[in-house]
Amino acid sequence: MNSVETDTLNIQLDPVLDNYAVMGNPVAHSKSPQIHLAFAKQTNQKINYQSILVPAGKFTTAIQLFMEQGGKGLNITLPYEYDAFNLANNLTTRASDAKAVNILTFKHKGIIEGDNTDGIGLVRDLKRNRFQINRKRVLIIGAGGAVRGVLGPLLDQNPESITIANRTVAKAESLVDEHDAASNLVAYGLTALGELGSFDVVINGTSSGLMGELPALPVSIIDKNSCCYDMVYGDSEPIFIQWCKSLGARIALDGLGMLVEQAAESYFIWRGIRPETDTVIAMLRDA
Repeated sequence: MNSVETDTLNIQLDPVLDNYAVMGNPVAHSKSPQIHLAFAKQTNQKINYQSILVPAGKFTTAIQLFMEQGGKGLNITLPYEYDAFNLANNLTTRASDAKAVNILTFKHKGIIEGDNTDGIGLVRDLKRNRFQINRKRVLIIGAGGAVRGVLGPLLDQNPESITIANRTVAKAESLVDEHDAASNLVAYGLTALGELGSFDVVINGTSSGLMGELPALPVSIIDKNSCCYDMVYGDSEPIFIQWCKSLGARIALDGLGMLVEQAAESYFIWRGIRPETDTVIAMLRDA
């Protein structure tokens, strides 16, 4: 059952089934309920999964209400990844490295485990679509929670270099400083990208696409060999992907596959079963 959300919280869980949800603001666009219910059908599991809009300042209260009603786990989306990180009292290595949490699992004795499945979700989708990261020049646009979640797994793929570009360069530099052992990681401001030439892989890690906006980027970062990826997805093609295609990029994909892959990792954490993702991605593309 889906609760009705306005400026107050009215979380109502199914008293019979294991309950999961995605929390965020906004959250109406989320395809997570479709994905997890498709996984449940595929694996013969009976669960309840809903989306919950959490008003500003209500995140901790929402978590408490969900836990009190016996909720099993949550996916966390914008803008609450940092709140979830601070709330969890047990963090996986992935979450600790990312300093952001996109999945909470509620265990016995009040233990809240925080994890981050964004990085593994992105890498799996890139590999399925034959993006080459090994020994390639990678550009990541943005330095927020989404980028924090994917940076470690991308570095593990042995790129020649990763450039983090952000409107506020100090924020990008802070991310680089957190990975001081990675000599192939550098920070730039968006306005300085024009001097770097084209990149093999360009990943948009900002949420600008949700507002139909394009980051202020020089066209020189894209050429006919560039593989472009937007971590945002939607019912229509993100404006960043449209822009990359107009510049002749070899591949340009949105983040729907990443969403499904990170959800599959979440489902595995919760249910101990790894679902198949290709059919679910195809189902959402067709829809």
